Amino acid sequence: MSGFVEKPEPLAVPGLVHLHTGKVRDLYRNEAGDLVMVASDRISAYDWVLPTEIPDKGRVLTQLSLWWFDKLADLVPNHVISTDLPAGAPDEWAGRTLVCRSLRMVPVEAVARGYLTGSGLVEYNQHRTVCGLALPDGLEDGSELPAPIFTPATKAAVGEHDENVSYEEVARQVGAETAALLRRTTLDVYGRARDIARERGIILADTKFEFGFDGDELIIADEVLTPDSSRFWPAETWEPGHAQPSYDKQYVRDWLTSAASGWDRASEQPPPPLPQEIVDATRAKYLEAYERLTGLSWS
Repeated sequence: MSGFVEKPEPLAVPGLVHLHTGKVRDLYRNEAGDLVMVASDRISAYDWVLPTEIPDKGRVLTQLSLWWFDKLADLVPNHVISTDLPAGAPDEWAGRTLVCRSLRMVPVEAVARGYLTGSGLVEYNQHRTVCGLALPDGLEDGSELPAPIFTPATKAAVGEHDENVSYEEVARQVGAETAALLRRTTLDVYGRARDIARERGIILADTKFEFGFDGDELIIADEVLTPDSSRFWPAETWEPGHAQPSYDKQYVRDWLTSAASGWDRASEQPPPPLPQEIVDATRAKYLEAYERLTGLSWS
């Protein structure tokens, strides 16, 4: 059992129809038929959306995505139409709201990996493969791969795990031409982002993208290259052979699995609220990622 500890009620905004409440984002449709995407401060861990929010998290994700969309514009178009706040929207939506094109979404998480960790490490240790792709012997947790690889996953509902799938399965689901376009675009975007992050002292270990079509044009959607969708590691402390420190919600995960939380992950009980020091440390990590990547000061 997993999902929302306390599922929020969507706000009623004149002229907007609520479509979906996700782990982090609330999705609406406006009268023109465009999507209005609002990034909340919710945070999830171990397939649970927690009862405690991280202040400014939704704004950080939105502003960082916009920064990356600009850096990637010559590689792939994005879904953003406007960052203007819809008429009648509450003030708290400012800085966390995007008006976007409505796309025909590809039902695949497009994942690029440049380093071995996470579910890829588990599969590698068992079979010397990741998503069925053979890798050389001698790699360990945190090792850089010989070349970046495309390792797609199926999209999961809230409270469920994404499942890694083979490239051949993606081609079967969406067609060979679309699968090839997804792989090529994913690796092109990863390569650009990896190089930009490296210049700023950050390793982009892996990341996931969502794509959709507007007619025949492939569009990148949702969020891109944020601490929620990517593993960012400080380059100065990178050392293969163990788990790396990262710019994400590791403080939350570590506390939830510690004796201090009193929570049994194997139980069906929802996790408890986060203590203030964990909230503050997690917020600081998101802000550090934003400032280090963009070179901008968060205000």
